[in-house]
Amino acid sequence: MPSRQRVQEFISLVERGEYVRAIEDFYHPGASMQENGLPPRVGRQTLVEHERAVLAGLRGMRTRRVEAFLVDGDRVVINWVFEMTGQDGRTRTLDELALQSWDGDRIAAERFYYDPAQIRPPRA
Repeated sequence: MPSRQRVQEFISLVERGEYVRAIEDFYHPGASMQENGLPPRVGRQTLVEHERAVLAGLRGMRTRRVEAFLVDGDRVVINWVFEMTGQDGRTRTLDELALQSWDGDRIAAERFYYDPAQIRPPRA
């Protein structure tokens, strides 16, 4: 079960834009991530590679300060708000909830809930 301090340390890394390091430092080797109803990605190295690919496809990404997170035993919920600037220069805001299952002081599974319309390219 993570302490509130451990969760806050994780949040702080993400807020500073240290996305890959956050995965490396806070996820179990066999951790999974799932976007809404899509199949989960499994394995910390897979998660790191995916994160690097996402970041490489963007001009920039910024995380707003987390205003709300909950810790209930081994379950954590974080309300993330990301501002992602694409190669086209357009910035999209992704406001999502991350439901995490922790095993000790590391994330074992995470599922993101958001409206996919937030990240779809705008219609021409």
